[in-house]
Amino acid sequence: MILCSVSLAIIFLALFIYGIKSGQFDDDESPAVRILLDSDQNQTNSNDDKTEQKKDNHNKVTT
Repeated sequence: MILCSVSLAIIFLALFIYGIKSGQFDDDESPAVRILLDSDQNQTNSNDDKTEQKKDNHNKVTT
């Protein structure tokens, strides 16, 4: 039983070290921040598009 536990621990340690060397844990904060920034940019872009559409519709009605 001890042999199984130690061998499993060694396997997990080897996988962890492989993950570190392959860059798995290099950028752990920016994806969460990127989601927030993309959401804000998309919201402002959609608001700008709506105001442009209103201007276009207003110009079409008055001409």
